[in-house]
Amino acid sequence: MAPTSSMRVALVSPERELWTGTATEVYARTMDGELGIMAGHIPLLGVLAEGGVVRITTTEGHRVTAAVHGGFLSVTNDGVSILAETAELAEEIDAERARAALAGAEAGSTDAQRAEGRLRAVDQG
Repeated sequence: MAPTSSMRVALVSPERELWTGTATEVYARTMDGELGIMAGHIPLLGVLAEGGVVRITTTEGHRVTAAVHGGFLSVTNDGVSILAETAELAEEIDAERARAALAGAEAGSTDAQRAEGRLRAVDQG
């Protein structure tokens, strides 16, 4: 099967659907490292890293960036599904509040990882 230039992508959490559409590439941090996915990628299932960032480049050339905390990423012939335990779009994150949360979190704690992921999403968004 020849690769196509776009793929269907869905970024969802238990609370809501954050973004669904067609994209040219997806980057996500998993427990095994950073993954870059383009149309025609081999099928895989990955565990999303706590405090990670997902970046999606839409077919229109826009970037969707989200702080993602845990969950799974599934790549199939039908597209990419990002099923996050919790997720926030970068433009929805209050950077000052995230910095305050990071300053108040114990180093290495889950709260610190989440705060760092939120700030990375804001910086990359």
